[in-house]
Parts: sequence; C-alpha cells; structure tokens
Amino acid sequence: MRVNLKFTNKGQVAVEKFNNEELIEIFSRYIKTLCKKYDISVTVPEDLNEQILEEGTVKVVLDKINCDMDAFFKELSRDIKVPLVKRLGTKLDNVFKTEVVEQEQSQE
Repeated sequence: MRVNLKFTNKGQVAVEKFNNEELIEIFSRYIKTLCKKYDISVTVPEDLNEQILEEGTVKVVLDKINCDMDAFFKELSRDIKVPLVKRLGTKLDNVFKTEVVEQEQSQE
C-alpha cells in the first residue's frame, strides 16, 4: 500500500527549513522507531521522494499492517514535530494529513 503524507500549510513552512535528504532521514528514523511499537512495516523510498518540498508530500510504502494504521500515523505526526519545531522555532499543530494512494487488492 502506498500512502502520501501531505503537509499542512504550517507543516510545509516547517519542512522548507530542511533539504530533501534531511526529510527522508528524519521520517525514516521516526518511522523505524514507531515500527518497533506497532506491528507494521513502513519505508520511505528515496526514488519516490525526490521532490518532497516541491510536491509538499512524503510518500511511504506500507507492507505488513497488523495494527491501527491511523493510530500509527497520528503518533508519527506528533513525533515528527520535534525536529521541525526545533528548527522552525515556533509551535506546530498538525504537520501532515494521510492520503491512501494505492491499496493492494486482497486475493481471496
């Protein structure tokens, strides 16, 4: 399954303080940490995220989903604010909204 994490207006302002590689690294690190808590496999492929700032979106690929996906992304949104707030120097509300782009069809 592919999910887009679309930045809110304030989220977009915050991520503009970073370059593409930094954003991929930050999202990958926080996702990896959360995957230890949730039974889910999520990756941030570099080839899908070559223009994060221009598109205003981080694209992630979900594999094994055995948990509440909404809870995972809600917690990721809270966690990801930490490095963004440090560099922006102001408070942030929601950083991104999730948008399911591609869902695999189950073969039953």
